[in-house]
Amino acid sequence: MSTLLIEGGQVLLPDMRVVEADVLVDADEGGILDVGTDIEVDADETLDASGGLVMPGLVNAHCHAAMTLLRGYADDKPLDAWLQEDIWPAEAELTADDIHVGTELGLLEMIKSGTTAFADMYFDVAEVVDAIDEAGLRARVGHGVVTVAKDDEGAQADIDESLDIAREFDGAADGRVTTAYMPHSLTTVGESYLRESVAEAREDGIPIHFHANETTDEVDPIVDERDERPLEYADDLGMLTHEDFVAHGVHVDGAEIDLLATRGTGVVHCPASNMKLASGMAPVQRMLDAGVTVGLGTDGAASNNDLDMFDEMRDAAMLGKLATGNASAVDAESVVQMATQGSADAIGVQSGVVEPGANADLVVLDLDSPHLTPAHDLVSHLAYAARGSDVRHTVCDGQVLMRDREVLTMDESAVLARARDHATALVERAE
Repeated sequence: MSTLLIEGGQVLLPDMRVVEADVLVDADEGGILDVGTDIEVDADETLDASGGLVMPGLVNAHCHAAMTLLRGYADDKPLDAWLQEDIWPAEAELTADDIHVGTELGLLEMIKSGTTAFADMYFDVAEVVDAIDEAGLRARVGHGVVTVAKDDEGAQADIDESLDIAREFDGAADGRVTTAYMPHSLTTVGESYLRESVAEAREDGIPIHFHANETTDEVDPIVDERDERPLEYADDLGMLTHEDFVAHGVHVDGAEIDLLATRGTGVVHCPASNMKLASGMAPVQRMLDAGVTVGLGTDGAASNNDLDMFDEMRDAAMLGKLATGNASAVDAESVVQMATQGSADAIGVQSGVVEPGANADLVVLDLDSPHLTPAHDLVSHLAYAARGSDVRHTVCDGQVLMRDREVLTMDESAVLARARDHATALVERAE
């Protein structure tokens, strides 16, 4: 057995206490062996955590990683206009190579800002999986399905591709990649297609991930046509189980919140994207109070415009207080749990905590900086003061992906150069 010892720092425990301790990792199996002050082992590899905090790797529970190529391409527009006028036309010009390069850029950004696992809905998923395999991260991936404006043959082909990908790539990258069936939303996939495809996914035990209640435009048509709320409709279709998770959940009412809690379906809050697109303020505190599993995600870099989950925690806390008019709402501990345990539970990975038996998905945050001084409350600092650039080391599945800010699994300068070239060419084709 090959071991990794992360030594000399403080550790964030699952109950949000911070203690001085070392962390011993089985680098072969990718799990945490021990957390304590009396670990005596001649480890094969060590990471210096002195002056730092060992914490769970952050889990970005909803993103579209390859959209990094469209970062800053179209801003300051509402969702429908942004999608129809800018994003969808540009995405129509994407090549498989573009998606590989854009995903690489997203993975590099996540490694450098302390994210070790993520959920991704996009296209050319084989390219996404290849990039994940090389970079060393953990992910749940899927092909996004849209049937509107397609004939029956095109719509069915899109659905078949999503289901086939979910079957083919589950367990890829030495088990670090899992999959889901990913219909884009309840308004962009027709009812008959949803009924048939969801039943097929259930037969094969495939989880489901989709956008829901992001804007009123995703709510009102369903209410008008069906006289029921969107998540009631989704429940009727069999899309809400404890293995499923939805993105956004901005415009959910009390009955839908209770339904999510009863079914055990996770919700991924994307505050930066929701604010930028003026989609609204999700009732996060009400969901937490009801017992809903709430995770945190950045959404795509075209609507955020970064993949830094520390930024997302701060946004979630601030927006949660504004939404309720209560400064105690969505407190620091809640958002840290959302970005770690909550997101991991939502997307179904055994990460998000530092304890024996969990996946060794860990980061070391450097506390020796002006904006993290003094250290009255480190959990507060994680929510309100820390930045992705404070991450010193990143570990996923027991493997060191970044040591002292140097990414070991990717050639950073080459990734940046390729991304610039592909983004320029993409925009030229789209315009």
